Amino acid sequence: MTTKAAIDEFMSQSVLAVAGVSRDSRKFGNVVYKELRSKGIRVLAINPNAQTIEGDPCYPSLKALPEKAGGLVVCTQPAVSEQVVREAAEAGICRVWLQQGSESRTAIQFCQDHGINVISGECVLMYQPNTAFFHKFHKFFKEAFGGKPT
Repeated sequence: MTTKAAIDEFMSQSVLAVAGVSRDSRKFGNVVYKELRSKGIRVLAINPNAQTIEGDPCYPSLKALPEKAGGLVVCTQPAVSEQVVREAAEAGICRVWLQQGSESRTAIQFCQDHGINVISGECVLMYQPNTAFFHKFHKFFKEAFGGKPT
């Protein structure tokens, strides 16, 4: 179960990596990347099929990052997420946010078994300051119906 403390710790990191950043600016991985970057967070893009994203360097894997990320946001298909969390463990990343739609029971269990603080069932954009109205609405709606992390 995701806690408010886990979310706060994740969001306090000065460097985050985003796996699954698309070259298509309308795809969710790209939206997450741009939104986090716009909040002043140093964000490292990961996509094995791109050299740049939004004019920034893009890296093919967590191993290729020029610095260690304090956390990893995963915006990939569940089967890919399972490999990405293994790479996170190898890279010593101990905070993973499995974005809604990227989760799998296997990926979550792997994180738990390997001491990785995992957040799932939440949208990372709902927890950004000064976020767009629809993200605020999503958070309000979720909390109104008992989905608020404690």
